[in-house]
Amino acid sequence: MATVNPPRGMRDILPADKARRERVLAVIRDRYRAHGFDEIETPALEEYSRLHAGIGGDNEKLAYNVLRRGLDAEAIRDAAADPAALADLGLRYDLTVPLARFYASNRGQLPGVFRSIQIGPVWRAERPQKGRYRQFVQCDIDIMGDDSARAEAELMVASLDALAALGLEGATVRINDRRVLDWMLESFGFGLDERPGVLITIDKLDKIGPDGVAAELRERGAAAEAVDAFEAFLRRPQTMEYNPFGERQIRKALPDGAPEEIVGHLVGIGDAVAAGTGRTDIPLVFDPFLVRGMGYYTGTIFELAHPSVDYSLGGGGRYDGMIGRFLGQQVPAVGFSLGFERLVDLVTAGADAESPAVVLIHDADVPVAELVAHKARLIADGARVRVERRTKNLKALLERAAADGYSSFATVSAGAAELEVKPLS
Repeated sequence: MATVNPPRGMRDILPADKARRERVLAVIRDRYRAHGFDEIETPALEEYSRLHAGIGGDNEKLAYNVLRRGLDAEAIRDAAADPAALADLGLRYDLTVPLARFYASNRGQLPGVFRSIQIGPVWRAERPQKGRYRQFVQCDIDIMGDDSARAEAELMVASLDALAALGLEGATVRINDRRVLDWMLESFGFGLDERPGVLITIDKLDKIGPDGVAAELRERGAAAEAVDAFEAFLRRPQTMEYNPFGERQIRKALPDGAPEEIVGHLVGIGDAVAAGTGRTDIPLVFDPFLVRGMGYYTGTIFELAHPSVDYSLGGGGRYDGMIGRFLGQQVPAVGFSLGFERLVDLVTAGADAESPAVVLIHDADVPVAELVAHKARLIADGARVRVERRTKNLKALLERAAADGYSSFATVSAGAAELEVKPLS
């Protein structure tokens, strides 16, 4: 007999949880629209060749592929060694690859600088574990057609505003630039071919510390002199003075001689974010070892942090090379993705701001027409209404209604002209 449980790594979402998720999404949508972003929608399925074009990093290995229609057993056996011959479509594993295809398809109908909101489920064949699902919601904003620091700043200001509107004040953004990482690794002496593996190890710095990073780099067979230079940099003497985000903080965190253009771009982002948030302290922190794993990032990268948790609540970066693969010409692009599933767990906002929600509890002999009339009047007054037949255990019925987000109730007897609506608590 088939199981009644959802597939591993996927969830059924009950009404109260669904309502809570929709309230969070409504706040996010409202704030993003206030900042000039427009919502789009892309299909859940994309072509196999697009999802496996080498731009999705490790996520490509986690894609769910869709078997070509019409293949018989012999054709499947003949193509068993070639996934591209077996599948022509796949479920999207993120929203960025579909967005790049969307922009290339619809550019003629879009403004020169296009600001998009895209919210929807994505699918990855992850190993299910706590907090990691095979189907989850991503919540992205992106700007295409703007290569200036303004684009990054707009994304950060809008995302910080969304978090504040959800009651998560005090968030900051860790920021780095892939070009800084490349320059820094080159200055230490790491060869071009070994840098991707070196970045994987550097990304573990917070977890395993300088000793662990140096040991792992040596185990990887990285150039010994480069590892020595990198380790010496990590252990350099540093003063304990506090430096707010800006040129001084950036240069102190890097080896001498950091490229002026990149430093200037980061400083410009900080100035714009300060102006956009109105905060006296710039809510950015430069982190020269922030890596982010997606291979399509070409410049600025960032992650969203909040003091209440020790994990990121979102992130993104600049991916100027992606759209050109579909369009045949380069288009600057940068995006920010909120970790929606993590945000939902943190947000405590209830249903207080919603319209009244009333449960009508009726006796068995109340005519259907009377029930429908009472319900219609309450709905016309702006209430949300559920009808329930009275049970012996009235307390359990009311508790269930409260758990589902209802705030009041009324009992209905046959022939009653008026209802007395009472709070559930």
